[in-house]
Amino acid sequence: MEKAKMDRISQLSRKERTVGLNDEEKREQAALRKEYLDAIRQSLTGTLENTYLVDEKGNSHKLHRHS
Repeated sequence: MEKAKMDRISQLSRKERTVGLNDEEKREQAALRKEYLDAIRQSLTGTLENTYLVDEKGNSHKLHRHS
């Protein structure tokens, strides 16, 4: 996620705690937070898809996704 968007999330958060947000700002904040969480999930998924566990015998086992 771009630094400018991260900064905007922080700005809106500070404003929410101090003076409050109007409806448009609340929608913007929700959209930015969703985008942020999606980016984190995508990054974590990518990391886990390339993660292997090594057993005591030195064999590598790829992690499998469970539903």
